Amino acid sequence: MINRVLIRIKVVQLLYSYLLLEKQFLLESQPSSPTKEKRFAYSLYLDFLVLMSRLARDIEKRDGSRPLLDNRFMANVMADDKIKSLLARYRMEDFPLAEAEPALLQAIKDSGIYKLFAKTADPAPGSEVSAWRDIFDSIIAVSPEVAEAVARRENYTIRGFERAKELMATTFTNFFSSQGQVTDALGQLRMSLDKARELYFRLLILPIELTDLRYREIDANRHKYITTQEDLNPNMRFVENSFVEELRRNLDIQKFIGENKLSWLPDDQRLLNSMLRTIKESDIYYDYMNFPATDYHTDCEFWRNVFRYIILNDPDFLEAIEDKSVFWNDDLEIIGTFLLKTIRRFDSENHENAVLPKFKDDEDERFGAELFSAAVRNRDKYREYVDRFVNSDSWDSERLAFMDVVILITCFAEILNFPKIPTAASINEYIEIAKAYSTPKSAAFINGILASAIDMLRQDGVLTKE
Repeated sequence: MINRVLIRIKVVQLLYSYLLLEKQFLLESQPSSPTKEKRFAYSLYLDFLVLMSRLARDIEKRDGSRPLLDNRFMANVMADDKIKSLLARYRMEDFPLAEAEPALLQAIKDSGIYKLFAKTADPAPGSEVSAWRDIFDSIIAVSPEVAEAVARRENYTIRGFERAKELMATTFTNFFSSQGQVTDALGQLRMSLDKARELYFRLLILPIELTDLRYREIDANRHKYITTQEDLNPNMRFVENSFVEELRRNLDIQKFIGENKLSWLPDDQRLLNSMLRTIKESDIYYDYMNFPATDYHTDCEFWRNVFRYIILNDPDFLEAIEDKSVFWNDDLEIIGTFLLKTIRRFDSENHENAVLPKFKDDEDERFGAELFSAAVRNRDKYREYVDRFVNSDSWDSERLAFMDVVILITCFAEILNFPKIPTAASINEYIEIAKAYSTPKSAAFINGILASAIDMLRQDGVLTKE
């Protein structure tokens, strides 16, 4: 029921919010009212970070990659102006911890911490800072060579050394905190998909509740003080609809309603009254109630037409859906399509299995979380692809529509991380998302960027699938 079209839309929307609100990771600041000991600790703290960047640069795998260097944690460290200044300074003069580097390089290469991290083809968000924290705590901070070099520094104290290590611990924690939003975002993605599932079942029980409402009207009319012939002998076709009775008996619907306490009443009594009145005033209702005879197929088609032409286009219903959940405004079109498909399945021989499963298979169930994680993990690299192929005569890379950038990052994540999905299929899906969620020119812009980038990725051997 939840297909990849809906999942892609939700991932794009979630990534848009995530990147806008992403917490900026910053190194620790110079202490206020610094004592000699605090100045010593802060200077050593910065040199520890420089040391880590130098070690990361020098630890290379056989394929030429540098896993301890090429990650977001180290990229953030080396982007800090203080670290950039120190790296430039130590190219001109001796680095105070240089004598400890050979022993540290060997110890890190031999460590299980590095080997496990370097072996992981697709590390989880935050795993790089975990690796660096463990390397610092288990190797760098306890190294005799480091201790000897630190002890020779001016204003050295044991407490200053410990304070520098505390600053490092805070830095690791802060980076973890900045990455923790990934976990929160994935939780929001799961909740959004659960809400889409709820919307599907809410639509399925709507005929039941409207039928019950109509039955109560008929019963109330029979007990009026002054009755008409129609009140006493009403046309019962609507309330005896065999499709609605099949919905009542369906075990999947009963289970979901029971587990989630699902109902439109009493909160939406006014909406149901209005909806029932609109249905009764429609030509669809008039024709159905006046057919010479009806069968199960006719009963299914009646409700399919009611949904297709009345309910899913009712402004009051659309407004109510939007008020109930921030997720449903974008979900309704796709979930409505699945509802109409479900009614057709009820009208088939295999109607006992008419209710669609939440996901088609395990791959679809994992798709959203894996796509979002890949987009977050590689967002800087994918943004570089965008900037590389922006036509500077027509577009300013600094003034691109942010939604376009997000759509492109997500598309690159799918193309490069899901080998079973054809490249052309991914491109077409994200162009459609651009048409619906970005600017009028976005589809053409995104198509042009993707065409150029994919040619380059194929030439470089990065992209090998069709």
